[in-house]
Amino acid sequence: MAAAGLVLAAALGVDRTIGDPPSRYHPVALLGRLIGWWGEPRRWSPRTQKLAGVICGIGTACLFALPFLFVDRFAPFLAALLLGPFLLKITFSWRALEEHARSVEKGVNENLEEGRKAAGRMVSRDTNVLSSEETLSAAYESVSENLVDSITAPLIFFAIFSPMGLGLAAAAFYRASNTMDAMLGYRDHRGQIGWFPARMDDLLTWVPARVTGLLLLTYFAAKGRFGQALSSLRRDAQKRPGLNGGIPMAIMAGGAGVRFEKPGVYTMGTGEKSLEEGGREIIRAVRVTTLLLSAILASALFLLG
Repeated sequence: MAAAGLVLAAALGVDRTIGDPPSRYHPVALLGRLIGWWGEPRRWSPRTQKLAGVICGIGTACLFALPFLFVDRFAPFLAALLLGPFLLKITFSWRALEEHARSVEKGVNENLEEGRKAAGRMVSRDTNVLSSEETLSAAYESVSENLVDSITAPLIFFAIFSPMGLGLAAAAFYRASNTMDAMLGYRDHRGQIGWFPARMDDLLTWVPARVTGLLLLTYFAAKGRFGQALSSLRRDAQKRPGLNGGIPMAIMAGGAGVRFEKPGVYTMGTGEKSLEEGGREIIRAVRVTTLLLSAILASALFLLG
């Protein structure tokens, strides 16, 4: 277990050093192409789409996790210690999340059209008609939600399952599940085939979202913003569809004193400051929460070891 703690700490270093260089051969990019192939509803009759989502969803998550499981169970100790940080890094994206947010902010400041295009790479909504503040909102909403989906949840799964020799595989299984939800979990023509991936992701993310929420509340309490963060959580968390995404988003909006707005769908927070002013606080909250959680998980693994 001490080795798992070292792997977790080293994976954070790998992420901050190399991030996610764009490559069509990145494992998550390959995963996305597989999901895109079987997740096309026209491949299935309307009556078999939901069943296809169940079978292909479970099969895809297991297939993606299989190489990670091999390292977990069969790699020699030194090889696992060397490969582990790079494999765990595949399952989360901390640096890339910040880089995407900065690209949107830079675009909004220099050319709103470029900012909209950059935001469109982070969210599914139509960004072509958004104002500058709405464009920044789309980016920082994504950062807040993906604090769980793309950072804390994979790390939590790794730590929980490492004592069973399944840490890397569990983190990879979660990454596959969340990627399927991101691609298919919409109430449109993908509704039937994406039903099971969306429900599976809701279930897997339930605990990490609430753990992350507690850490965010702790952070904002230290900043003297606990009341505002908690009020926003109670008032706004249910405005976003789904069981989990509204938790980090509402806390972040209230704690940072900004307003998140998806036009015609929801608003969160009170808007005490603009997102241009409050965006840095959101990035700081992500960093502190990531480091705090990682320190807790690595310490627990060392103590178990």
